[in-house]
Amino acid sequence: MHEPASPASWRIALPHTTAAVPVARALVRTALTDIESSADTDTAELLTAELVANAVEHTRGQDPIELVIELLPTGCQVEVHDSSPLPPGDLTAPCPPEEPGPWQEHGRGLLLIRTLSSSCGHRPTESGKAVWFTLPTRGCAGGGPGVS
Repeated sequence: MHEPASPASWRIALPHTTAAVPVARALVRTALTDIESSADTDTAELLTAELVANAVEHTRGQDPIELVIELLPTGCQVEVHDSSPLPPGDLTAPCPPEEPGPWQEHGRGLLLIRTLSSSCGHRPTESGKAVWFTLPTRGCAGGGPGVS
C-alpha cells in the first residue's frame, strides 16, 4: 500500500498528444477527490486542460508531459512539465497587450489561468519547464472566482 507524502501529491506522465487533455482533466478531478481537497475541482479541471493543451500544441517531439497535483495547506497546486525551455507567453502579465476577439479560437487559455487561479507562473526544470497554478480552498480569500 502506498502512503502519500505530506502534503499529498500525484505525479503522472501523459502522452504528448491531444488525448492527454481529457485524461488530465479526469486525473485532476480524481486526485482532488482522493486527497479530499476543498479546492474548486471544476476550475482545476479547466485550467489543467489549458496547461496540457498548451504543452501539447507548443512543444515539439514526443517526450511525455508530466502532470503534478499537490495538496497545499491553503488549497492545491497543479503543474504541467514539458520539454520546452521557452516561457509560456504572457502567463504572468497583469494585462495582456491585446484581448482575444469574441470569435477568436485561440488566446484565452493563459487569460483564464491568470484570472481564475490565485497565483500562477513558470519555472525552468532540468528537462524544460514547469507551468503551474494554485487554487485556494473554497472559502479562502484572495483566490479568483470559481466556475460553477
